[in-house]
Amino acid sequence: MTDDNDKRRAVGQRQDRLKSALRENLKRRKLQARERAATSAPSQNEDGSLNEGTAGKNDG
Repeated sequence: MTDDNDKRRAVGQRQDRLKSALRENLKRRKLQARERAATSAPSQNEDGSLNEGTAGKNDG
């Protein structure tokens, strides 16, 4: 009987560790997504058009 209880306890502890790790991973990924969204937001010129840099301009 104690073997069954030990196995159940071990399984329960493993599940708790996995839940905790999954929760921390989700928090980390959400934070990363927020940081990416904040830094990669397109900037706008004063006239309201998107700033494409020099890629779309002709010098000729």
